[in-house]
Amino acid sequence: MTKTWFITGTSSGLGRVLAERALTRGTHVIATARNLSALDDLKARYPEQLHPLALELTDTANIRQAVDAAFTQARRIDVIVSNAGYGLVGAAEELSDEQLARQLATNLTGSIQLIRAVLPHLRRQGGGRIVQISSEGGQVAYPGFSLYHASKWGIEGFIEAVAQEVAGFGIDFMLAEPGPTDTHFGAGIDYAQARPDYAGTPADNVRTALRSGSFPVKGDPERTVEVMMRAIDQPNPPFRLALGSAAYDNIHAALTKRLQELNAYKAEALFADKCPS
Repeated sequence: MTKTWFITGTSSGLGRVLAERALTRGTHVIATARNLSALDDLKARYPEQLHPLALELTDTANIRQAVDAAFTQARRIDVIVSNAGYGLVGAAEELSDEQLARQLATNLTGSIQLIRAVLPHLRRQGGGRIVQISSEGGQVAYPGFSLYHASKWGIEGFIEAVAQEVAGFGIDFMLAEPGPTDTHFGAGIDYAQARPDYAGTPADNVRTALRSGSFPVKGDPERTVEVMMRAIDQPNPPFRLALGSAAYDNIHAALTKRLQELNAYKAEALFADKCPS
């Protein structure tokens, strides 16, 4: 049976590669983007399989309308890929209120509202799979990425809870956590106005590395998507999937450090319980 995928943010990056890979397998793809002209070449190559759909993740009403229209058209959607998002770089003090609001509205609230919009449809059809493109930045943190990390740690916490709520309906989740990947992610970064006070600090060093192109980027988008698709095809995919050596190494180090600290203060943790009566 031919499957149907719904993928957000398909104009570039991993979303674009995912859409192309799915199309080559004969999958029908409902591909969302803010600018649908970016999908013209794919539509020309796959006129019967590709179904472009305009979507603005910061507009909750538009999300619900687009999701309803997609399920009406497709009847059944097997895989939802929540991919759209962007990076925001700057020390927390440097960020403007507008930058903060837009980052959370896109990466966090937009992803949450997308998932909330698809859940009733997936319940009614008897199940489905939701793939959230997170990041190694959903479990580790770089200076200068505070709001980006807030969005990724936030969506991972949301999904941790929701996955338990809907497992009985046949709906499962996978969190894909790529490390720095050569997807031109840097070209879409929103930079805060630098303050002289932060010159030479860790946040400023990260910003300088990103702008100069010296920030290490090991991930290959094609290979990353290949691993993702193999996992998505599994009957029981991993809940979290680290992608790339940087993601694996950094997440492993962060989890090891947290576990060591947790164990070191076990006695203090247990002492906080009520005294036995």
